[in-house]
Amino acid sequence: MRIGIFGGTFNPPHVGHRAAAETAARALRLDRLFVIPAAIPPHKALPENTAQPADRLVMTKAAFSGMERTEVLDIELKRGGSSYTVDTVDELRSAYPDAEIFLLMGTDMFVTLKNWREADRLIGMVTPAVFSRGENDDAEIAEYAAELRKSHGVSARIVRNDVIEISSTELRSELADRGGIEYLDGVVYSYIISHRLYGSRPDFRWLREQAYSMLKPKRVAHVRGCEKEAVRLAARWGADEDNAREAAILHDITKKLTMDEQLRLCEKYGIINDNVELANLKLLHAKTGAAVARDMFGVPDEVYDAIRWHTTGRAGMALLEKVVYLADYIEPTRDFEGLDALRRLCYESIDDAMILGLRMSVDDIKSYGEEPHKRTLEAMEYLLRAKEGS
Repeated sequence: MRIGIFGGTFNPPHVGHRAAAETAARALRLDRLFVIPAAIPPHKALPENTAQPADRLVMTKAAFSGMERTEVLDIELKRGGSSYTVDTVDELRSAYPDAEIFLLMGTDMFVTLKNWREADRLIGMVTPAVFSRGENDDAEIAEYAAELRKSHGVSARIVRNDVIEISSTELRSELADRGGIEYLDGVVYSYIISHRLYGSRPDFRWLREQAYSMLKPKRVAHVRGCEKEAVRLAARWGADEDNAREAAILHDITKKLTMDEQLRLCEKYGIINDNVELANLKLLHAKTGAAVARDMFGVPDEVYDAIRWHTTGRAGMALLEKVVYLADYIEPTRDFEGLDALRRLCYESIDDAMILGLRMSVDDIKSYGEEPHKRTLEAMEYLLRAKEGS
């Protein structure tokens, strides 16, 4: 039986890791490949923004999902402390006493192999399988392999690998700058964003795709318009433009759901509703949308609040909340009496625009014989008092 061991921090696991593993599995004709995330690598310190072991395990399982004869093991994570390869090989040797074990590694790790913990015993139990990126690597590998043959009687194997040029360090940096999506499995990327690992922020194209898939087709134009207007208003009044964009893209993600579906989400997320909300489907989507946006996309608190209050408003609204409320109201697909005046006012005085928008909303609701939500009335009263006191 031919077994491969592919270890690393997988912080995060990316397409380069999987490509290398698939190449090695073919080249070495492996019967089993064990992918093993390290708890603490003994050769380097983990960076400050490292994902927790449980997160790295989930991501690694997703990254290698569906790969034949491959299993992700948590033996080093369970063992804890520094993850010494010799201990891992001991465990696998006990489980597979007759197997030939190939230890997969990069050139940089291979040339330090003699310095590893219990190196002599480790080298005696495995066949090093070294990833090469070309002639320069081949020469370095061959030189060190000759030393191993002489000192330990071990023949290393070279695995030619067309490396996808991305390091985990570079990838973590890109994720924080809304990049890196092309180097990650879709499930892994979604997991990173939902937990905001590595200080990640979502790629806006990806975020739109996710949000639009949750909308009725006819609502997409409205959401596009709301995003455009929110960014313009944010720029005008000094709000965070990226947060405005996120909130606008996501503000209607539960809008198409029925009352029963909304109430199931309220139960799931522990959302408590008053009688007015229970009688008005339009009011629930802001609350459930904010909860789903936090759960699925890991939105920060200020984005959560902007989604949460974009329908009713509230007393003491933050600037971003006002921006999204008004963007939802005045975006280009809207058309109703008084809209042109409101649009102009939005760029002259955001608080006056809020007062006008809230008053128009109250009047519209009353025209249908319905009761305005108390939060809307409180928001308008708050702004009027602030204006009188200024």
